[in-house]
Amino acid sequence: MLTEKRGAEATAEIEGWANRVVKSIDAAAAVEVYYDADSSTYVLRLAKRNRVLVFRLSEAQVETTGREEECERTLKRKLRDLETMI
Repeated sequence: MLTEKRGAEATAEIEGWANRVVKSIDAAAAVEVYYDADSSTYVLRLAKRNRVLVFRLSEAQVETTGREEECERTLKRKLRDLETMI
């Protein structure tokens, strides 16, 4: 579980976690997070210099105990994807 908070209240904690993960790999990368209530997902905007990659994590991924590693793997994979974009 990345946070015990729900919905929009959880975005600051998720954003802090995501930035710690990406900064440990690449100091030039940054993440912004917002909650999309219509789809019940957290939208992550991963940016590095002039490149941006937007993706979503579901409430289930973020709010379920034991899925932290899955979320971290997803974030790291998206960072690699961002770096290889043309």
